Amino acid sequence: MRHIYIHVPFCRRRCSYCDFAIAVRKAIPAARFVAAIRREHELRRRLGEWDGEPLETLYLGGGTPSLLDPEAVADLVRHFTGEAGGATRPQESDLEITLEANPEDVTREAARAWVACGINRVSLGVQSFHPGVLRWMHRSHGPEAPARAVKLLRSAGVRSISLDLIFALPESLEHDFRSDLEAAVALEPDHLSIYGLSVELRTPLSRWISRGAIAPPREERYAEEFLLAHEYLTARGFEHYEVSNYARPGFRARHNSAYWRGEPYAGLGPAAHRYQLTRSGEWMRAWNVDQWAAYEPLVAAGTDPTAAREILTTEKRALEAVYLGLRTSEGISPADPLIRAALDEGPLLKLAISKGWLRNGGNRLVPSAEGWLRLDQLVVSLTTSAGGG
Repeated sequence: MRHIYIHVPFCRRRCSYCDFAIAVRKAIPAARFVAAIRREHELRRRLGEWDGEPLETLYLGGGTPSLLDPEAVADLVRHFTGEAGGATRPQESDLEITLEANPEDVTREAARAWVACGINRVSLGVQSFHPGVLRWMHRSHGPEAPARAVKLLRSAGVRSISLDLIFALPESLEHDFRSDLEAAVALEPDHLSIYGLSVELRTPLSRWISRGAIAPPREERYAEEFLLAHEYLTARGFEHYEVSNYARPGFRARHNSAYWRGEPYAGLGPAAHRYQLTRSGEWMRAWNVDQWAAYEPLVAAGTDPTAAREILTTEKRALEAVYLGLRTSEGISPADPLIRAALDEGPLLKLAISKGWLRNGGNRLVPSAEGWLRLDQLVVSLTTSAGGG
């Protein structure tokens, strides 16, 4: 498989806004987790769901992968890079190997061990530099931790460092997003992921809003801060290459870019998704049971942990190609047969171009920052008449 995602579900605590499939643990069962991933990998091989393509990207996401001890991380990386790397050491190859980490988990020893096993990209869950906001989010680190983490990662030789930030918070927090952007850029990261806060059911945030303890985020604030990030970061040399992502030239996330291009990928671990061609030539999306407590015994017994499968019709793949393509600065090509199957090139497309939400250049339709703010509306209006409604 060219692209592999491993979902590490463990966290010390649940963040106030998080509805991800995680397992809150004080003690992390790292060895059991590695064994379970190996078993699922072997099961996928036996089921014919693992092609012979050479590995290009490996992504350890979560959850909090940095809670795994360095030996467990190394076991996972070496297990999968051993198939692709041959005699080439992983860190010297062209593989992109990403580890998501919390700033407080980065120590000198951990950073060196990660680099030694082949990790060359680390994504730090910073979220904010404001101490009050971090406490409200239920984050475990303080505002000084990201700078320490970045320094240790650079010293260890990590090739690419990404920082996550969250914007469009409730007004009562008095959050100054611009100061977060300034603090992040001062750390000289290679990549930034900037996410608007979303209110998900069954989260502390959702309960606070339901009780009236806090007002929901304003849509106007989302738009203001989205455009602020775009203007501030592009003026400082970052490419706004996907609706939520910015990179220095040469540092775009290759794993996520493959997903946005609609390339197949494997997903291992509880709640992990995968997207691939079946033996019969159909495109399939599938996902595993979402709880570690259910996933582990299934794979231990040699049972497929898949929760559900979906065979994608050409129409659905076409709609997704339009949506994913318009998420990126590459946009979409109306000449692409798959795009053409969903795209309506009628008056609504002309309206979007006249409003400046899309640019038509080089035979591609490329969204502007204003267009990204209307992404869902754009996709619906550009595909409804073509059969997407």
